[in-house]
Amino acid sequence: MANESTGIQSGVQFITVEEDQGGQRIDNFLRTALKGAPKSLIYRVLRKGEVRVNKKRIKPEYKLEPGDLIRVPPIRLPEKGDAPVVGDKLLEFLERAVVYEDDALMVINKPSGLAVHGGSGINLGLIEALRQLRPQQRFLELVHRLDRDTSGCIMIAKKRSMLRYLHELLRQHRVQKVYQALVQGRWESKDKRVDAPLLRGELKSGERMVKVDAQGKPSLTDFRILRRFGGSATLIEARPKTGRTHQIRVHTQFVGHPIIGDPKYGIDVINQQYRELGFRRLMLHAAALELKLPDGTPLKVEAALEPQIESALEQLLHSVEKQDQNQTGSGC
Repeated sequence: MANESTGIQSGVQFITVEEDQGGQRIDNFLRTALKGAPKSLIYRVLRKGEVRVNKKRIKPEYKLEPGDLIRVPPIRLPEKGDAPVVGDKLLEFLERAVVYEDDALMVINKPSGLAVHGGSGINLGLIEALRQLRPQQRFLELVHRLDRDTSGCIMIAKKRSMLRYLHELLRQHRVQKVYQALVQGRWESKDKRVDAPLLRGELKSGERMVKVDAQGKPSLTDFRILRRFGGSATLIEARPKTGRTHQIRVHTQFVGHPIIGDPKYGIDVINQQYRELGFRRLMLHAAALELKLPDGTPLKVEAALEPQIESALEQLLHSVEKQDQNQTGSGC
């Protein structure tokens, strides 16, 4: 292994999968084994066939078995001394953001603007911060992901057995994720199901985009109204029945009600108007998770919106009510 000014260049590695590591996808395994390696790099070496299992090419979704021999090509990793130090304010915030914890699972109310992990130009993510928050914890891994600008419930496994269990629940769609979103316009139907296939793609810039397309994967989301703000906006609840990239963001756009503050699928002019009202972020929040723990105990965890957003919603409601009163008064 040779040190260079830009990082540490590892040679070819051979890793034997241990008994308690079986059942993991190879991409998830490598993200843990190659700490600091960008996710894009891991997927690139997998796609090119540079990672071999038992001397064979494999796909990112390959499930490892105990005894598998993994060949990992030379990969440049950041130097250990380059790991960013998490500030005290963020550590204190994350400690307060723990909404559930037992000996095997932690659920965090992630703030908007914090990526779930470092990489792709991001030095620090939630998981790196949590490892500094709990340095005594030998195992801490993301169970699933949220977009950087989405806030709310995210699960962190503290044991490998819990990680495997939750991955299986997610694969079977037995974890109910409940989101809240503030969308543009008046959402008419009290309850609405959007069944529209989603296709992932990339722009020339490399930016990831998703669109409704008949060639896409089946995607289903159930919506219901939580609160209307006149004809200008609606607070809705979303329960995705499938787990596609940007599913809620694209489904709301598809039915004509993009999420306020969405820089990718929203409307810039509308987003700017709401920024001036205090909505300075993507208005999508993972409000709750419902699942069963390994012993069969039902678990429901809820995460509140940040106080400044709650305050902005109340001000928006009062503004709408005042406008309605003025219109009623002028018509008398």
